[in-house]
Amino acid sequence: MKTFMAKASNVERQWYVIDASGMVVGRLASQVASMLRGKHKPTYTPHVDTGDYIIVINTDKMVFTGKKLDSKIYYRHSGYVGGLKETTARRMMEKKSETVLKEAVRGMLPKGPLGYAMLTKLHLYAGAEHEHQAQKPVAFEVK
Repeated sequence: MKTFMAKASNVERQWYVIDASGMVVGRLASQVASMLRGKHKPTYTPHVDTGDYIIVINTDKMVFTGKKLDSKIYYRHSGYVGGLKETTARRMMEKKSETVLKEAVRGMLPKGPLGYAMLTKLHLYAGAEHEHQAQKPVAFEVK
């Protein structure tokens, strides 16, 4: 029996919409990262982007467990000397909750061109509305 290897030209992608209301950030991020990689499909191939398009709505209603809301810190750097900025998870959730989930998913994807391509298939929205009705996304229930 030969091992199946998917080709980028033969991959069929589907659109899924996930409602993040009341979900824990890390558990949701691991499920989304797995779907972006295509690990839920029998045609998964590690070196080919076989994943689907994911739309996540209501990211402003995600939750953290424990005291992470105040103790978790996100860092960024301007590139200049002394340009290190830090923000708590609570402030990030208030200002731009989409970034919290995007950074969590980005850390779980492979580094390099393949991982960057996978991340472009993720669409995040703070509210309940999204702009992808024409793609006819299927509702996906995360366990």
